[in-house]
Amino acid sequence: MKFEIYLEIGNWDLEIIILSLILLLYPIIPQSPKNMFLLINKPSGPTSHDIVNQLRRLTGLKRIGHAGTLDPFAEGLLICALGRESTRLLSNFLKLDKTYLATIELGATSDTYDRTGHIVQSPPYQGGVASPAGYLRDEPRGYHRFTKKLISSTIKKFIGEQLQTPPIFSAKKIHGQKAYQLARQGQPINLQPSQITIYDIKIKELEIQNLKFKIEIHCSSGTYIRSLAHDLGQILGCGAYLAELLRTKIGTYDLKNAVSPSQLTPDNWRKYCFELDNITARPQNDI
Repeated sequence: MKFEIYLEIGNWDLEIIILSLILLLYPIIPQSPKNMFLLINKPSGPTSHDIVNQLRRLTGLKRIGHAGTLDPFAEGLLICALGRESTRLLSNFLKLDKTYLATIELGATSDTYDRTGHIVQSPPYQGGVASPAGYLRDEPRGYHRFTKKLISSTIKKFIGEQLQTPPIFSAKKIHGQKAYQLARQGQPINLQPSQITIYDIKIKELEIQNLKFKIEIHCSSGTYIRSLAHDLGQILGCGAYLAELLRTKIGTYDLKNAVSPSQLTPDNWRKYCFELDNITARPQNDI
């Protein structure tokens, strides 16, 4: 048996019913996030811009940016904003303090202040090839005078507010051009020092015989760890450069919550995103 029910209602009644249904269903209708951010664990090799391009291809979004460059050889935390609304909020991250793990090589200098530059061994009397006491005996390495106490007391001098001169191979602008572009052209460069703060430095590993040690640095935004490595070598009198760099934190955002680019696919990338409270610069949901 068929039943046909005819419901005749006025336009006003229909609008009320539709509005009531919308209000009832609204909590269960999936809502698009206002903004989307990803914590990326950048590997050594690609530039930060390479990671952005990879995300563009993966997500199909054109407007993607990041909140602080990592050098190509460096690894670690890179915060990426996905979409127009998200990139407008990147300023929330720019002034957050950073934490790094840095491996520093002693006994040599680099024109880029890191392992990617032209490496020059320091003279023997500076501890680069042989220690001062063993210079005439042609000792192979000059590590005898480098003790944990000496290195520890030296790095403590860098804790606090200070002026730091950026490396000439950096993205600092000089008359509209990036410093590294001018440096590659062999032009003279005079960069002005910037005000930074290093909150703490801790020795994590020490290989005196290999003229190498690893430190953890908690610092303000704008701090160049390459410059720190170079300046440490100058004070120790032996020269030094940055061999490895890992960024572990940006503010309260931690590398342990980041995802590797190789883990992301067109089908799963959204589940790794978080939404930002644009006033407090906190994730609205747990990362």
